[in-house]
Amino acid sequence: TMLHIVCDNFGEMLAFTLTAFLELMDHGIVSWDLLSLSFIKQIAGYVNQPMVDVSILQRSLAILESMVLNSHSLYHRVAQEITVGQLIGHLQHIIRGNRPIKAEMAHQLYVLQVLTFNLLEERMMTKMDPNDQAQRDIIFELRRIAFDGENDTGGTEKRKAMYTKDYKMLGFTNHVNPATDFTQTPPGMLALDNMLYLAKLHQDTYIRIVLENSSREDKHECPFGRCAIELTRMLCEILQVGELPNEGCNDYHPMFFTHDRAWEEFFCVCIQLLNKTWKEMRATAEDFNKVMQVVREQITRALAMKPASLDQLKSKLRSLSYSEILRLRQTERMSQDDFQSPPIIELRERIQPEILELIKQQRLNRLCEGSCFRKLGNRRRQEKFWFCRLSLNHKVLHYGDLDESPQGEVPFELLSDKSESVHVSDVKSVVTGKDCPHMKEKSALKQNKVLELAFSVFYDPDETLNFVAPNKYEYCIWTDGLCALLGREMSSDLTRSDLDTLINMEMKLRLLDLENITIPEAPPPVPKEPSSYNFTYNYS
Repeated sequence: TMLHIVCDNFGEMLAFTLTAFLELMDHGIVSWDLLSLSFIKQIAGYVNQPMVDVSILQRSLAILESMVLNSHSLYHRVAQEITVGQLIGHLQHIIRGNRPIKAEMAHQLYVLQVLTFNLLEERMMTKMDPNDQAQRDIIFELRRIAFDGENDTGGTEKRKAMYTKDYKMLGFTNHVNPATDFTQTPPGMLALDNMLYLAKLHQDTYIRIVLENSSREDKHECPFGRCAIELTRMLCEILQVGELPNEGCNDYHPMFFTHDRAWEEFFCVCIQLLNKTWKEMRATAEDFNKVMQVVREQITRALAMKPASLDQLKSKLRSLSYSEILRLRQTERMSQDDFQSPPIIELRERIQPEILELIKQQRLNRLCEGSCFRKLGNRRRQEKFWFCRLSLNHKVLHYGDLDESPQGEVPFELLSDKSESVHVSDVKSVVTGKDCPHMKEKSALKQNKVLELAFSVFYDPDETLNFVAPNKYEYCIWTDGLCALLGREMSSDLTRSDLDTLINMEMKLRLLDLENITIPEAPPPVPKEPSSYNFTYNYS
């Protein structure tokens, strides 16, 4: 009955119905395996509609995602109904920014990407049968396209010798029977599929790569067949082909939704990159693994930039030449080594207490300036505020109500008539989040953002001062400052960030190279003592 209700609704009501259906299925009362093929097609139809409402799109993608994750049989059914070719026109509007992408939709696009790639798993795990004539014909086709159907006249032995020569120039490991090169899984037959796609759809590129390497000296030729097989295996590892989606992961690549044969096109771009890198490295057969490591780094770095299209991917790969990879490696190695040597570690340990004291003083100074806090649970239309500040001698917390939120600093005199105070010496502890007394109320529990900004001060005799910071920055400032007053460690994210920034900056200043400065061999003379020391200031 629920399936008929879903299929019979339209517009805004459909979005609510899909939400209700998903909520019911998540309870596990009914098995996902009971869903019919017609229902799957109906939900897939909503996804494939070019101008479908965003709310309907999100719910439909969520239902398809749940089908994939909860039923192995539905996995293949959904894979047959949802293909990249059907989604291209629809998803291009989303990827190009014409429609907002929320975290939920980003995860659903990631699941669709994984689903699309996993369709390749069967070919990836299929070994080539050397006795299968249809499969061997594909290799014959690769040879024919590369060498323009050279005359096959002559005896059997002559043709075999010619085929062996051609297969060697094509870069296969087994020159006599190249079918054996595709018996290892992965990549299995998927590598041969990629090679055939390149040869037919990008024939000029394919012929150029093959002939260019067949005319080189033997020690510098790039073996196309071996490279294509190893590259296919590498791409499967990088894109995690055959693995199930990770819950909460939003790592999808927009460019794979801009072409109906994105996987094959991606391979074609990468095989050209491999050939280019091989030439830049002046590699030989012994350098094969080194070249593949560089190519893997080039591809992963380019994918990390999230190119929106295959053209953007090509542009980013062009900028990541072999020399640029070497430069990036050197920079990262120097950056890492500079801060890992024993003298640098010792210097960092010496600097850290000074920086922590500096951060502590900044937090206490901010508490002395004070902050305005909103009162929680106020049901009136006009919000109520209160103000809290630390005394300049760091011994008393003054607080009081305000009629409205102040625009600037609140003078202490404004709170003198209606303010109260808490002595720091009476403070017993500081708690945050769910441990706060005012976060145990029902109204507070409904607000997750409030929970992250809440903290309380417990002081004698069994009293509490409850805070809800206006933002994360103020939350870190106050919790750090209160911990510093109690002699405890400041452990907020802001402290860790400030500490890392200030220590790195101080170390770079102390290790700064002095250019064009002559350092004298003898120390400078000590100046005469002043006539009086009245200019000094006693910090104690």
